[in-house]
Amino acid sequence: MALPLALTMGEPAGIGGEIALLAWLKLRGAGPAFVALDDPARLSALARRLGLEVPVRAVASPEDAPAAFGEALPVLQSPLAAEPVPGRPDPANAEATIGSIRKAVALAVEGRAAAVVTNPIHKAALKAAGFAHAGHTEFLAELAGIGHAPVMMLAGPSLKVVPVTIHMPLAAVPGALTVEAIVHAGRVAAASLARDFGIARPRLAVAGLNPHAGEGGVLGAEDEALVAPAVALLAKQGIEARGPVAADSMFHAAARKCYDAALCMYHDQALIPVKTLDFEDAVNVTLGLPFVRTSPDHGTAFDIAGTGRASPASLVAALRLAAAMAANRQLHG
Repeated sequence: MALPLALTMGEPAGIGGEIALLAWLKLRGAGPAFVALDDPARLSALARRLGLEVPVRAVASPEDAPAAFGEALPVLQSPLAAEPVPGRPDPANAEATIGSIRKAVALAVEGRAAAVVTNPIHKAALKAAGFAHAGHTEFLAELAGIGHAPVMMLAGPSLKVVPVTIHMPLAAVPGALTVEAIVHAGRVAAASLARDFGIARPRLAVAGLNPHAGEGGVLGAEDEALVAPAVALLAKQGIEARGPVAADSMFHAAARKCYDAALCMYHDQALIPVKTLDFEDAVNVTLGLPFVRTSPDHGTAFDIAGTGRASPASLVAALRLAAAMAANRQLHG
């Protein structure tokens, strides 16, 4: 029987619990099977409060999850220190949230889970409890023990994007961009497209930083000084990359047929098009880890937590993509 996916708890005061319940209702027939690293009592209580007919079954190990999945949501115990209140994060539960992530990674590294799927966390609550990392990605990189920076991809049915710089003010982006950073993101993206997505010869379109990709230096020097040399180095390494491409003309339907992923220079250049095209189905993927990790492309949604209004669409997409990536990785090595 196939290995289950390991789904982390996320922030207990957010929507992670309810979308896990709803995802089980959606996937219980055809799968993929997952095991929630959570508190069975809190998930059972949440299901009752929301009127969801989701039987919750505590399992002793992830190996027990696939057999149970068709009849109940399998849960590996991660007890909470305090009862969660929707919309009100409690630092007392930070250790359970962090422990859920640690356990999921350990299961994936040990070959007992096919992949890691993370529910959204609330960084402020974790930091109040002493969490020293900027977010999931940095923590996962530390747990994995990798010697390079992981790369973020947003993947949807219509578009895959990779931002070279992520969470920083727009004014800081030109100074943070380097040829090395662009090449690193391109190399990791191309390797993942081949190994995790089964694309034999990945094609990258590399966006310019400035309007019209700098227009020969008239609208900024960075595209000629940084982006073009990075594209040349990627091509020299055997990666099919073209650019710098004017970002305003690379995301329409005909243009998207010419590449497998877009390498973008900053956060919104990447995320605006993918969220416009695939808002409910986009998945956050961390590339460059020794295991597959995906996550829904949204936050904790405190404003609707506990109301039953949360959509499980992005989590379902994250679970399905994680299973597909894990299968491809096993096939392609």
